[in-house]
Amino acid sequence: MSDVVLELRQATKKYAGVPAIEAVDFALERGEIHALVGENGAGKSTLTKVMAGVVPLSSGQMLVEGREVTLDTPLEALRQGIAMVFQETSLVPSMTVAQNLYLGQEAFFNRLRGVYIHAQQFLQSLNFDVDPTATVSLLGAAKKQMVEIARAVLHKARIIIFDEPTASLTPEEKKYFFDLVVSLKARGVSVIFISHALEEALFLADRITVLRDGRHVVTDLKANFDRARIVQAMVGRDLSQTLYGQTKTTVRPPGECLLSVRNLRMAAMVKNNSLSVFAGQVTGVFGLVGAGRTETFKVVAGLIKRDFFHGGEVLLRGKPVRYRVARSAVRDGIAYITEDRKVEGFFETMTIAQNIYMGLLGKLGRAFGIVSGAQAREEGERWSKLLNVRAIGKDVKVIELSGGNQQKVVIAKSMVQAPDIIIFDEPTRGVDVGAIAEIHAEINRLADAGKAVVVISSYLPEVMALSDRLLVAKQGKVVVEFAGNEATQEGIMYAAIH
Repeated sequence: MSDVVLELRQATKKYAGVPAIEAVDFALERGEIHALVGENGAGKSTLTKVMAGVVPLSSGQMLVEGREVTLDTPLEALRQGIAMVFQETSLVPSMTVAQNLYLGQEAFFNRLRGVYIHAQQFLQSLNFDVDPTATVSLLGAAKKQMVEIARAVLHKARIIIFDEPTASLTPEEKKYFFDLVVSLKARGVSVIFISHALEEALFLADRITVLRDGRHVVTDLKANFDRARIVQAMVGRDLSQTLYGQTKTTVRPPGECLLSVRNLRMAAMVKNNSLSVFAGQVTGVFGLVGAGRTETFKVVAGLIKRDFFHGGEVLLRGKPVRYRVARSAVRDGIAYITEDRKVEGFFETMTIAQNIYMGLLGKLGRAFGIVSGAQAREEGERWSKLLNVRAIGKDVKVIELSGGNQQKVVIAKSMVQAPDIIIFDEPTRGVDVGAIAEIHAEINRLADAGKAVVVISSYLPEVMALSDRLLVAKQGKVVVEFAGNEATQEGIMYAAIH
């Protein structure tokens, strides 16, 4: 019996005549972990969606266990033993965790208590701390991802495809996921996973395939790769010295104090938090899950409200402000760029230009006036060019873009408002190395232009590479401040944990 369980030959998929993947050859062996890497727009998601029956091939062949197959739906792929965990959650929000797990596999007669007990035992066997009775809409991103993974395992698929499976997981949850993938391999399951964290591919995979511009570049054993070779294959140039930079030796001096937070409180998440943000600097904010980083700056941006009594103060240029809605903060020059672009960042059925223009309307307050199509196109083209947003056409919907290009649209939607304070929350989550370099360059350009920039990131090399000042948050408040050229990984982690 052949060791190849799934094979694509000269696989091509075109949208409106433009190839997303072109003449790609790919082979997956039995019981192997195969990493698929490439820039956003390289064709990774398209390739895996072909395997999972989400989209059909325009030309080429797909073989499962040596037999040519044509998969028109994910259900047909599942019957062939292929399951996919999508980057965008496909769970039913109004149903419980257990109901989502067994959706499509229900017995004719169901006893709900028995389903919950069985689901609890199954989740515990995977070391996933998820309540089977919880409604999915109430779960955080990490918990939803765990349910997606559990559902794929429950289907007893012989081939499981993971699209950015660790993007929303904590370090501890990532370890559980890695252990799970290794246990799947031991049972003879073949695993394909897409990841922009190249360290994960180098740690977990048996083989690595690199795509660039919709074409296959190289497939090789993990042992024959290092980070520099992968990056070179992905982007066609060496980014190893510029992606996260060398040790920061100089920092920008602080300008005017544009934002101060004093003794801020918000429910149980933010506790007497105080900090300052200065013009002409990048202020990095690091902390573990539950440190209150995002909640603090959502209060600043008017997205959530601080405690009414003893909630502390937010000072903008020395004057106290209390925003009830985000529009007021936008008009005062504060932009918050969300960590969850798919839920909060863009209008998925609108074009790039329309999304960017909606950001401008939010600043001007003409949301209910006449939208100028010419102005929308002009702003869209200008910012698409500035941020190098790549798309197959001007009128493409944002949901059809790759993750990195979606993130650039979200950034452009805020930049068109000409803010003075820009808050980036996990700016490069789910973004490839090429787009990371471009987003980092935009962050540095803003700080050089005199803007006050805040970067909230859970990835330590990123926050160290960008920050002129680095704040460490723990249990709802900032506990330590470092100068960017004096911070060390050991010192930061010690402050975040102890």
